[in-house]
Amino acid sequence: MAKQGTGKAPQCEVALELRQLDVGSAVALVGHPIHVMMVHFPIAFVFATLGIDLVYWWDGDPFWARVGLWSAGTAFWTGVAASVVGIAELLLVRGIRMHEASWSHAVAAMTLVAIAGANWGLRVLDPASILSHGLALSVLGSVMVGFAGWHGGKLVFDHGVGILVSSRD
Repeated sequence: MAKQGTGKAPQCEVALELRQLDVGSAVALVGHPIHVMMVHFPIAFVFATLGIDLVYWWDGDPFWARVGLWSAGTAFWTGVAASVVGIAELLLVRGIRMHEASWSHAVAAMTLVAIAGANWGLRVLDPASILSHGLALSVLGSVMVGFAGWHGGKLVFDHGVGILVSSRD
């Protein structure tokens, strides 16, 4: 615990122990976490699918239904790839597993991948239902991106997960 009168809030022993755990990336390319590099693709394609669905709703051109099919499929498959790397990080680095935000992020991200898969599967099996169910799944997926991103951001900004610190610091 910190000494009283130093102006700093006292720290509990558990918090101090968590700060001592390694939270560096185990799956990295030249020191850069691969998961962090990969998540931008499913995020972009989930939002792009929502935008494409809105254009399809407004325009009605079947071209946008085909573009939405490709966008939803790309969102799903890039989400699966990012999830595999994220799960590897979660399982390989004890310091990451110890944070509650890691588990919240993992659950939200896997839910997002399931929504993206359902959105893509719906478009493959029943293109006629894009404007009802597909649009709803696109909106739900965009909301889940925000939730998963919030917890992922907490891991990076609050807990320093995957951040390299120079020995000069």
